[in-house]
Amino acid sequence: MSCQYGDLRRVDTTGASFETARADGKQAGGVAASHSMAADDLNAMNRYKSLIISVGQAKGVDPAVIAGIISRESRAGKGLDSNGWGDHGNAFGLMQIDKRWHTPQGGPFSETHISQATQILVDIINFEVKKKFSSWTKEEQLKAGLAGYNMGLSRVHSYERVDESTTGKDYSNDVIARAQ
Repeated sequence: MSCQYGDLRRVDTTGASFETARADGKQAGGVAASHSMAADDLNAMNRYKSLIISVGQAKGVDPAVIAGIISRESRAGKGLDSNGWGDHGNAFGLMQIDKRWHTPQGGPFSETHISQATQILVDIINFEVKKKFSSWTKEEQLKAGLAGYNMGLSRVHSYERVDESTTGKDYSNDVIARAQ
């Protein structure tokens, strides 16, 4: 689906790193591993489908990208504690909003939460990525925005090494592959 931030089908990706895939019990990394992890999360993800679609339409973000983030960040909620926290109590909700940088809004599984987190991604793309990488395609800017969502855009220096500082050194590539 083409959206305001590019066509997900046109974003190149290497998928999950071996380390990310291995942590989930997969035997190899790559796009197939990302697809497999997304498939593992599908039943849990379906609980949030209408919320994801609603937020995606409101924010101009492909709902599959939102679902890809949710799969990577919280395994569609399966990786959170009973109060919706992960990352040693530093990140909240399905999309793991970091309390050190943002004040989480809504419940951990709510449309308010998904909307806030998606707006964080949109703001990174609109106010940081488009300025820093103005010559990049929308698809390249989306990938940089995802890397920035994970670890801040200041650590993205080139498209070829977009994930060099992200969690697992594969964050944007894995999210894109899960979304595809």
